[in-house]
Amino acid sequence: MRLLYVIGTRPNIVKTAPVLAELRSRLPDARHVLVHTGQHYDHVMSDRILEDLMVPTPDYYLGIGSASLTAQTAAAMERLEPVLRHEEPDLVFVPGDVNSTLAASLVCAQLRIPYAHIESGLRSFDRTMPEEINRIVADEFAQLLFVHCEEAVDNLLREGIDPGRIHLVGNTMIDSLLEVSDRFRGGAVAQALGLSPGEYLLVTLHRPALVDGPLLFDVLDRLDLLARELPVFFPVHPRTQQMIDAGRQPQRVILSRPLGYLDFLALEANAAAVLTDSGGVQEETTFLGVPCFTLRDNTERPVTVRVGTNTLLGLDSKRIDEILPGLVNGREGSGPQRPPLWDGKAAGRVADVVERVLAPLVRA
Repeated sequence: MRLLYVIGTRPNIVKTAPVLAELRSRLPDARHVLVHTGQHYDHVMSDRILEDLMVPTPDYYLGIGSASLTAQTAAAMERLEPVLRHEEPDLVFVPGDVNSTLAASLVCAQLRIPYAHIESGLRSFDRTMPEEINRIVADEFAQLLFVHCEEAVDNLLREGIDPGRIHLVGNTMIDSLLEVSDRFRGGAVAQALGLSPGEYLLVTLHRPALVDGPLLFDVLDRLDLLARELPVFFPVHPRTQQMIDAGRQPQRVILSRPLGYLDFLALEANAAAVLTDSGGVQEETTFLGVPCFTLRDNTERPVTVRVGTNTLLGLDSKRIDEILPGLVNGREGSGPQRPPLWDGKAAGRVADVVERVLAPLVRA
């Protein structure tokens, strides 16, 4: 039996690592093939996170690099097709909603190779977002749809997806977080960066709608004002750094290179709050019980808003001014409100489904 896993970005690795580890443990005689498209190629955002999560070296590295959405997707498809033809997998695992996700889904559909979509059913209901298109396509053709919350199940059912394809398993990103929990807890990383645990705002911003125009500098100006009262630490995505370098540097915001997975989790867990446009960060802060402020008009993860840890600010820099009052007036001592099945056992439930579906192949 041959199982193939396609990763391309840092979030993909976080979602896939526990599934790969669980299935390698349960099915040691199967061939497990890891393919990295190279959509994220920065050392910290690619190689280092593989090391942090103890993921084996990919069997294939496609090296697609940076390009437009269409060119990147096309390159991933072109380079992935011969790999799939050569390996002839019985099942392919495709995580998330990035361009590599779309590419792998389309190639599998065209070659009639069954695939499983990890993190199915998320919807922002904003089709101007490339990620929304990627999610819809990946879900449409997947044989197995692994879902992490009830809202996602409802989304798929409304779209007419066969309930037999839908499997509510929980959040594999939380599996990864819990796996390394003992390695990032404590305030040492914050202190090494000159930050006091619980007394800084952590920022992560990278989406084109925010960073590809003047709005980015409006946001940085607001963060500069906020930094007079609360230190602001911003590990900058390479894409965002290019835009800042072409414009102007903030005066008070502390900018840094991207952080490794463990260091970022350490800062996230010890922050007073997080400002983000990332989907994964919304989930991690929900599990950690850290207030999250999302600088977007919508979220495909409404469960994080429902449990009270995430506040949607809209795509409006002025609303950054609400962060400090929000912290002062926020709930105290309530502890994390964790969604069901975000318990570190999602990969085991994925493996249960896979074993059941592939049982005829195992017996053969």
